[in-house]
Amino acid sequence: MGKIDVNKQNKRNSLLTNAYDLFVNQGFNKTTISDIAKNAGLAKGTFYLYFKDKYDLRDELIARKSAQLLLEAQQAMHFRPVPIRGLEDYLLAMVDYILNYLQRNKMLLKFISKNLSWGIFRHAVEKTTDTDATGNLGDIYENYLLALKEDHYECKDPELLLFTIIELANATSYSCIMYESPCTMEEYLPHLHQTLHLILEGYRLPKDQRETPEEAPADTLHTAAV
Repeated sequence: MGKIDVNKQNKRNSLLTNAYDLFVNQGFNKTTISDIAKNAGLAKGTFYLYFKDKYDLRDELIARKSAQLLLEAQQAMHFRPVPIRGLEDYLLAMVDYILNYLQRNKMLLKFISKNLSWGIFRHAVEKTTDTDATGNLGDIYENYLLALKEDHYECKDPELLLFTIIELANATSYSCIMYESPCTMEEYLPHLHQTLHLILEGYRLPKDQRETPEEAPADTLHTAAV
């Protein structure tokens, strides 16, 4: 990357960083493009060289923050003392890591939950130029598909299943984390685990329809998904 490209990337990142600080501290609606440019030390006109409008910036920012969190959770799987055993174990471990992180970073939870939609996330991840933040998201999804097959799940629309899991965990945990209502996150987590287990079991093939033996190697998903 040449000096000019580096300078452009630095300006883009500065706009994103300062926009996030403003969004979480004074709210998205109260933040103007002039505020963002000023805090980034740039002219207002420079903003439009990188983003169409404030919503365009917000969508990319949501994608980056979400992608960074997903990738961090994925990397944490390497350091688990007990290897991942199967798709359910993997998804629950990812959910636990993400929710624990958001408990410690409530402003991030508030920002993502108020603005994130599946369509925005998919579109913004595809268009972002920040490969460090999003470069391995495709690998995570491909490994999820592989794990579905290896663990004997049959799902006609795997993306909808993943969407359901993510939205369920996000929506039901928000109130527990932010307001401890109807209970604390620690009290709610076993209920969330049980619900996710039942959802997944609804897609598992009966034993007599499985093409391979039920017993899979202990590190099957640990190898595939990490």
